[in-house]
Amino acid sequence: MTPASAAERRAVWLLATGQMLGYACFFYIFAAMVVSWHDALGWDKATLALGPTLAILISAALAPFVGRAVDRGHGPRLMVAGALAGAVSLAVLAGASRQGVYLLAWAGLGVAQASCLYEVCFALLIRRFGLAARSAITRVTLVAGLASTLAFPAAAALTQALGWQGTVRVAAAVAVLAVLPLHLAGARILARGPADGRLGTPGTAAGKTVLRDAHFWRLAALFSLMNLNHWMLISFMLPVFAAQGLGAGLAVAAAACVGPAQVLGRLALMRSEARLGTGLATRLTLCAVVAASVLLALAGVAPLLAFGFAAVQGAAMGVMTILRPVLVADGLGSRTYGATAGMMSIPTLLSSAAAPPLGALLLAAGGTGLLIGAALVLALAALGLALRAVPRRV
Repeated sequence: MTPASAAERRAVWLLATGQMLGYACFFYIFAAMVVSWHDALGWDKATLALGPTLAILISAALAPFVGRAVDRGHGPRLMVAGALAGAVSLAVLAGASRQGVYLLAWAGLGVAQASCLYEVCFALLIRRFGLAARSAITRVTLVAGLASTLAFPAAAALTQALGWQGTVRVAAAVAVLAVLPLHLAGARILARGPADGRLGTPGTAAGKTVLRDAHFWRLAALFSLMNLNHWMLISFMLPVFAAQGLGAGLAVAAAACVGPAQVLGRLALMRSEARLGTGLATRLTLCAVVAASVLLALAGVAPLLAFGFAAVQGAAMGVMTILRPVLVADGLGSRTYGATAGMMSIPTLLSSAAAPPLGALLLAAGGTGLLIGAALVLALAALGLALRAVPRRV
């Protein structure tokens, strides 16, 4: 495998910027806009949560096929097609006054998420650089971690100026004018370089084989528990902060801390890489997730602790974004990473899909206290599994 050229290093930054804007437009738009949609459309939060749930279910169904397509060299086409699908879906979402149109738009966003966000980007990088892709993945996540920081204040300002429909149309324009060309340029440059010779071209059998590996299911359970915890809280962060006593301005400011905290967590991981192995880093990260839920519970007494929750939760999930592909590649092999990661995405994305409706049900049944308590139980369960499933030294 040849080292990265200057052009390929630039390509990584192009993809990183595309990922940041893609996540802001295709993913975080729900958490950033849910209060505006609730007020304008009059639908309850459980109904609204069906949108991202449908998107994640579609993304999970497509993940194995997308992963194998990347392993066969079709990553650049997927990155471009996904950005285009996202733009069209956002244009449909901007005109959604009926629930059927709303769900149709989110179905299209599910196609976009599966085709051009992290999993495809990471598989593209691993295909080109092999296990040496960790530094490129870190660079991508450092920039993409700012997606929520961009999404929450931008949605608040644009909604006040243009209304919710105008805000979604702006997101569609960003997808066409920025995400698509960034993905096209970055992916094309990487496609010109030779693929890591140690990587193979998997068939359908690659996915079936990994399903017989007990370690696959241990990792899948760990990532699923973390996703449930994280997306239950992030999806309803603004209403939870409001219920904990923060005003609207402070709630948006606290939510915007998640992105910078992700970046800081990843920078801390980079600085400690030589002395902090992946196993120990995973355990410490899960301890931080537990601490974040505790801070959010205490915010009911001291509302400003919501900023502490956002910082700790963001840092932990930012680090896990880097650790996850490393855990998968190290534990299950990098030769067919795309296919393996695609299969891994099914249970983990299903947990992400379950998180918004489950969060809505918990809020309706017992308010913020029940939601936060459930998130804490999930975090403790994930920590317990990590202590058993992930060796300290890996």
